[in-house]
Amino acid sequence: MADVQGVAGERLKQYIERIERLSEEKQGLQDDITDVYAEAKSAGFDSKIMKMIVRLRKMASEKRREEEEILDIYKAAIGLE
Repeated sequence: MADVQGVAGERLKQYIERIERLSEEKQGLQDDITDVYAEAKSAGFDSKIMKMIVRLRKMASEKRREEEEILDIYKAAIGLE
C-alpha cells in the first residue's frame, strides 16, 4: 500500500483494522451484558434498577453523595416527597 500525500497507507489500514476488531469485541461484550440482564429479569430482578446500581457503583462515593443530595433537594422543591 502506498503513501498518499504524506499518509502512510499501511499504517492507517492497521489502525482501522484494530478499531474494527475492537468494535466487534465490544459488540460481543454488549450482547453478553444484555443476556445477563435478561437472565436476571427472568429471575425476578428489575433490570432498570440493576443498571442504575451499576452506574452508581462506577461513581466515586463523594460524587454519588453529591448527586443524591441534589436529587433530594429537587424532589423536595417540587413536592415529590
